[in-house]
Amino acid sequence: MSKDTIILVVDDERDHADGIAEALENLRTKRAKTIAVYTGKDALEIVRSQQVDVVVTDLKLGGNIDGLDILEEVRKQNDKTEVILITAYATIETCKKAIKRGAYEYLVKPIDIDQLRTLVAQASRKVSAATQRRTQKPKTDKGQFEFEGVQSNDPTMEGIFEVLRRVAPTNIAVLIEGQSGTGKELLARAIHYNSLRWDKTFKPVNCAGLTETLLESELFGHIKGAFTGAANDRKGLFEITDKGTLFLDEIGDMAMNCQAKLLRVIEDGIVIPVGSNKQTVVDVRIISATNQILTELIEEKKFRQDLYFRIKGVSISLPALRDRAEDIPELVEYFIKEAAAEVGSKVTGITDAAQTILSNFDWPGNIRQLLNCIRTMVVMCDHDKLDVADIPPEIAQRRQLAPGSPDRIGAGLAGMPLDELEKQAITDTLAKTKGNREKAAKILGIGERTLYRKIKEYNL
Repeated sequence: MSKDTIILVVDDERDHADGIAEALENLRTKRAKTIAVYTGKDALEIVRSQQVDVVVTDLKLGGNIDGLDILEEVRKQNDKTEVILITAYATIETCKKAIKRGAYEYLVKPIDIDQLRTLVAQASRKVSAATQRRTQKPKTDKGQFEFEGVQSNDPTMEGIFEVLRRVAPTNIAVLIEGQSGTGKELLARAIHYNSLRWDKTFKPVNCAGLTETLLESELFGHIKGAFTGAANDRKGLFEITDKGTLFLDEIGDMAMNCQAKLLRVIEDGIVIPVGSNKQTVVDVRIISATNQILTELIEEKKFRQDLYFRIKGVSISLPALRDRAEDIPELVEYFIKEAAAEVGSKVTGITDAAQTILSNFDWPGNIRQLLNCIRTMVVMCDHDKLDVADIPPEIAQRRQLAPGSPDRIGAGLAGMPLDELEKQAITDTLAKTKGNREKAAKILGIGERTLYRKIKEYNL
């Protein structure tokens, strides 16, 4: 664990909080420390006022602040800090909500202290790696425009990278369009960390996940008493990311009133907090993303045309994963390494049979779905290579037919011989690539000579 690691333990049961803090002290070096607090209010004050690397918090804290509130505040203050939730009331919905909001992991009481130590150590290593990336200026020469899985051999993606290599060092606004899960935020981070602002703050905000009032407060800040629940003055993300980059995800869902205020900030560089008359000058680069067609929203009077032209300095469209299927083997390899390092797994690779299934799946959830699938497989795997048995049922029990097929009908794979599975996968892939054997081999994750041999063996 890094010598600079700071661990915050939050539990309304004082003895429990102190016990966890003491147990985690065994992980510390001389310059690291644990902090135990017993109320949600004290926890919020800590994460707002100082750098915390890992937060271990009970879900139920009493009062009107719980573990999810702390998680939400941590995500706003520092996107590198990791949060581990502890709960005695775990339900599938609660756990899904916690992970969706960005929790590193959750544990169910009574907790296994060794398991907690392991999780905290893993979370700390992840924080240290992220901090190191941020403090080392990345290369931007040709072939080096990569960050956290943003990599591809697809000609369309290579064209996008070439555009962004030119755009990243400038201050021009960028609009990223594409389906949900195609990696828009990853690409936005890559732009930031390859820009001249790389050592400044990068902050994402989901415009679809907040009400109009909360989004205004999130972006522009507010003063005490500006609206119900505004108990203190608070800076908005524009002030927090001054000299840095603000990523506006799902900007097409932003309310018209908020669009007007955003336009004024972009044009004038002046922020006025909700309920205040005080003006603050900011210098923020805007990167926006949407899974909608903004020109259609403009025609429907749901999006401002003048704002559209302001955020559309350079516009790029990310293809769906199914349209860049040759990248799947490389992404799978990358995600396996990432997941194995994160959870301390011995998994080092994937079998050809399992790779074939993943490469031929349609991935309606795109890269995000593939990433979650690999993480699940790595966690559940008991051997050094992922295999067919490790693939989640909702993926393993569906066989994607070629794009030209009348219907993509799911078919169970249970009991299907591996040679039949392999033959069908090769047939479907050749159909998908219109007979292009070089491309089919890349999608299947095998060499061309192996593919030629299989074609001959199966008389295709």
